[in-house]
Amino acid sequence: MSRTSLIGALALAALATGCAPSLGPPPPNAPPPRVLGSATFSPGDFAWSQRPGANIIAGKVAFRQGAVRYTCAGASVVLTPETPWSTRRMAALYGSAERAALPADEVRARTPSAPAGDAGPYVKRTTCDDAEQFAFGNLADGSWYVITVVRPVGGTGGTMALMKRVTVRGGRTVPVVL
Repeated sequence: MSRTSLIGALALAALATGCAPSLGPPPPNAPPPRVLGSATFSPGDFAWSQRPGANIIAGKVAFRQGAVRYTCAGASVVLTPETPWSTRRMAALYGSAERAALPADEVRARTPSAPAGDAGPYVKRTTCDDAEQFAFGNLADGSWYVITVVRPVGGTGGTMALMKRVTVRGGRTVPVVL
């Protein structure tokens, strides 16, 4: 390629680039893009969640499907630390690593496709009370997955699995509505 044609090609590329749309910076307070993590379970990834902290997650279930109200009264609520493995697992089970409301049978059916591992020793548990509320305290700064199963009030319809990713920082109480 001659020097003249190279300069012409570069000029044309620069001109075309100048016409390309510029999306600019992300909006203020936009979360960073999330990348799904490794499917390999690693106990070391959970170490941060075992440190004591001053954060609280104060939750309430207010889930409805149309006119049907759901309850979590007496149900177990679990809190799973976010790690590359748990992020991948939530995506496999719930189709999202942020939030979901799916039939519990569908989530159970997806279990064989989720990454294997036992996060049990790192998971925190509590029970949803009769007022549809729950809380987790002494949490380290970081992101967690809140998960519970709800059933329809009056028994019409199947149980639903609810999941939501929550981030806590700075010794604050974070309200969560599922």
